[in-house]
Amino acid sequence: MKYQIDGGQLPVVNIELEANETIITEAGGMAWMSPNMKMETRGGDVGKVFGRILSGESLFLNYYTAQNTPGTISLASCMPGSIIPIDITFDKPFIAQKRAFLCAEMGVELSTFFRKKLGAGVFGGEGFIMQRLTGEGTAFLEIDGSVVIKDLEIGEELIVSTGYVAGMDATVQMDIRTVGGVKNVLLGGEGIFNTILRGPGRVYLQTMPAFKLASMFTTR
Repeated sequence: MKYQIDGGQLPVVNIELEANETIITEAGGMAWMSPNMKMETRGGDVGKVFGRILSGESLFLNYYTAQNTPGTISLASCMPGSIIPIDITFDKPFIAQKRAFLCAEMGVELSTFFRKKLGAGVFGGEGFIMQRLTGEGTAFLEIDGSVVIKDLEIGEELIVSTGYVAGMDATVQMDIRTVGGVKNVLLGGEGIFNTILRGPGRVYLQTMPAFKLASMFTTR
């Protein structure tokens, strides 16, 4: 597989597949493709389907295969932001915000990930239900706005405002912490809780969460 990401803040990933090579995409993700690309829609087992229902994702994934000869397929982001590649390996799973997954090589397995601490998901703003990417291969994620990468050492913490966590290595721990102080909560404009990320591992932050972009239009 070869790829190129174009389009600036309205990005599209253009993927070149070898003959009979397959890529997995979210339902409705394809923008354009060569005529020899064959699509097959699959739903997975009951557990995976149930998990996708809870996460608000489509129940099905599409498998595109370049039939007999090399083929091309392009997948566009559903809103302004970025498309980033993530290299998944067997010893390095990745956790992403729900609805971040765009597409991946066949060796990547997509499943639902439930935060162990309910409060970290309900109050932290990143969601109790996230996505877990395992296996081996390259996956592509949609990021709201631009992406900022932070590498956390063992025990190192990062305080993140609600909605700004796009993804992280599975080794990173997530928790919540109150902002503190009645005046800060009522007048600070930062909400009641912050998300606490604790290393080791790499963290991907997004600069314009979807809810903030939407609020810019609803408040005008």
